[in-house]
Amino acid sequence: MQIYLPIADLPVNIFLILGMGLAVGFISGMFGIGGGFLMTPLLIFVGISPAVVVASVASHVAASSMSGAMAYWRRKAVDVPLALMLLAGGILGTAAGVWLFAVLRSLDQLDLTIALCYVALLTVVGGLMIAESVRAIIREQKGRPVTPRRGGAHTWIHGLPLKMRFKRSKIYVSAIPVWMIGFIIGFVGALMGIGGGFLLVPMLIYFLRVPTATVIGTSMVLTLVTMASATVMHAATNHLVDAVLALMLMVGGVIGAQFGARAGQNMRGERLRLLLGLLVFAVGLRFAYQIIVQPGDLYSVRLIGVL
Repeated sequence: MQIYLPIADLPVNIFLILGMGLAVGFISGMFGIGGGFLMTPLLIFVGISPAVVVASVASHVAASSMSGAMAYWRRKAVDVPLALMLLAGGILGTAAGVWLFAVLRSLDQLDLTIALCYVALLTVVGGLMIAESVRAIIREQKGRPVTPRRGGAHTWIHGLPLKMRFKRSKIYVSAIPVWMIGFIIGFVGALMGIGGGFLLVPMLIYFLRVPTATVIGTSMVLTLVTMASATVMHAATNHLVDAVLALMLMVGGVIGAQFGARAGQNMRGERLRLLLGLLVFAVGLRFAYQIIVQPGDLYSVRLIGVL
């Protein structure tokens, strides 16, 4: 059954799009992360323009983050002052990402830039996750306990000025790295169509020492606001948000996330991280293959002007 996507300007199989939404939603629910970094490549692989995909997936990620953010808010697991500081940088990063998106599109370099960014990001992050998970599994098999990171340990980041105290997270840290982390997540999200949760959570835990009790809820609030802002900015400046595509992804994603959350409860954390790392790394390699493989059509005809 075919359905026409007005902004993407092509027909797609409705069951294929719903199935992709279900699959990515299942993975998101199982691993507790946003699925934008998987949804964007999958839609590009089936032939939808990367520009339309990035703009449309931003709305899907925002909608998916809303229910999670509300749940953590009700449980008082959101550090509001920290979230507001992250958002101060995140909104600026989102605006910068949308601006660069428009510039690259005008130069006809957007598709290649998105592909290269995904290859670099996914292969590096996937490789690090695989290495860390394998080490954890080996330590577990040998009976070696994991040495916890000391909560009071300080790094050079904690010596920066403009310090603020975040009571719920129980940290006392400079506002500068908080703004920078928010800027990076907003910029990457607007340019690549990903929520950035799989980057934001490790940054908050390892750089700022934010406890896991508040890090996920705070991360979801930042993802919700930055992706909603990216959707509005893309719609206003680039006119590339395909509402039909976004709606189908939302329906599939919400349903799949419920089943994924139940499946993830039955697996150990180390093996979950290993599976996610393998998946992320495989998608990065698939993008690399798409860049270097010889296309089926070596030439294209394009109207560049009238003599």
